[in-house]
Amino acid sequence: MFIAKELRQKSVAEYLLYMWQIEDIIRAYGCSLTRIREEYIDRFGYDDERKADEEDWFGDLVRMMNEEGCRQQGHLQINKIIIQELTELHNQLLASSKFPFYSAEYYRVLPFIVELRGKTKQVADDMARTNNERLKDVAAHLKESEIETCFDFLYGVMMLRLQKKEISQETNSAMKEITTLVGMLADYYQKDKTEGLQFEDN
Repeated sequence: MFIAKELRQKSVAEYLLYMWQIEDIIRAYGCSLTRIREEYIDRFGYDDERKADEEDWFGDLVRMMNEEGCRQQGHLQINKIIIQELTELHNQLLASSKFPFYSAEYYRVLPFIVELRGKTKQVADDMARTNNERLKDVAAHLKESEIETCFDFLYGVMMLRLQKKEISQETNSAMKEITTLVGMLADYYQKDKTEGLQFEDN
């Protein structure tokens, strides 16, 4: 909870990736608050007050994941809303002539997005031919916004690093550009929330 609060103020992108990780941690413990308390929260040596706050926070998230059907996969509505807001801001930035650096970075990233979506479509086509039961889940990724595709990629790389797996040079190159674009978007998001962005010429 405390890390989430800090990241929410610092960077919406880092916050969102952290929250996706928390969703997976909750799933890893079977969406059981008892297991999360005993096997996860207790490891950090929090004082009683902080431990109680963490338990309440995780309890709320577990309840939402159960209510929203996210026990196995998918993202909570609170996280989907952030992706939606970022996607809307992304489209506004591209449509405006006042943010040329953002547009330039987007066009550097676009080939990577196209490639990532192409790989997803190939997997979906292969699964369709074999009537794989997970086809619906994979196909859902084809409907994602470009920004969600970027976050999916960054989260995947983050998981590879946590597992200490090797990352190819090609993936590193894509990560560098996508991280730059998402970082710019997160900065504009923060600025739009605090000061308001002007998208049109006065």
